[in-house]
Amino acid sequence: MLIIGENIHIIAPPVKAAIEARDAKFLQDLARRQVEAGAGVVDLNIGPQKKLGAEIMPWLVEAVQQVTDVPLSLDTTNLAAMEAGLQKCARPALLNSASADPARLDSVMRLAARYGARVIALTMGVDGIPTTADGRAAIALDALLPAAEAAGVPVEDVYLDPLVLTVNCNQDVAHESVEAIRMFKMLADPPPTTVVGLSNISNGCPPETRPLINRTMLVMVLGAGLDSAIADPFDTAQNEWIRIVEQRDTHSPLGSLVVALYDAVAAMEELDSGLVDESDPEQVALYKTYRMLCNEVIYADSYLRI
Repeated sequence: MLIIGENIHIIAPPVKAAIEARDAKFLQDLARRQVEAGAGVVDLNIGPQKKLGAEIMPWLVEAVQQVTDVPLSLDTTNLAAMEAGLQKCARPALLNSASADPARLDSVMRLAARYGARVIALTMGVDGIPTTADGRAAIALDALLPAAEAAGVPVEDVYLDPLVLTVNCNQDVAHESVEAIRMFKMLADPPPTTVVGLSNISNGCPPETRPLINRTMLVMVLGAGLDSAIADPFDTAQNEWIRIVEQRDTHSPLGSLVVALYDAVAAMEELDSGLVDESDPEQVALYKTYRMLCNEVIYADSYLRI
């Protein structure tokens, strides 16, 4: 699975300060360490940057490319900044992102076609994000994929994103993102690529529970067919769970349960509670989190202690 390193994000105060000061060394170190931790793409999120975006993005692209040769994800709503960055990219980039809003969709797809880039396509229309997997798949089928085809972007270069919502505010639709991934893979032949912004699922949750929620959600979307995730490559436990799934490593009790969860989602079945060793706190926590993400246990910040 492809990890798109999320850590160069202007919302983080140290990153914002480094961009404002044009501190290339700080950002280069952050990019290099993400790649060393397993990121196959580095996301460069500069936000809207309405005034200076066309200056900042190419500067950032050039700085990061001095220390790593992985592809870059150009993450901004400023189309001029996006194109300025594309002009400096040594390898085909990933454009983050295009929604189904016609005012943006066609422009981003044309940029992707012109520069041979891939596109993260958000299943969000002018009226917002549908609450169902069917609604998100409909946006992909009726708007996103046709726009890519019209622009000449290969379907496999379209990364469909169901837009994972926070479980503490949208618990009833959390599992819809899993089902949306499953549906996306059936929309075309060859199938579109799929991606999620993984940490969105736990935004607003207590820091001590966020990693477990993220990792459990990741195994579930992997079981549904996920190809890539915008995530924190420094989460070593997350990386271990990915390895467990990919290698089907069942040598540990927790590893066996992780693989069982993946298999259950892949088969569109429920995880068998009989597989959980009630004396093992890690297994119990994983199972409770799975049930919470399926909306079978009501979310509360203290859900693991209930």
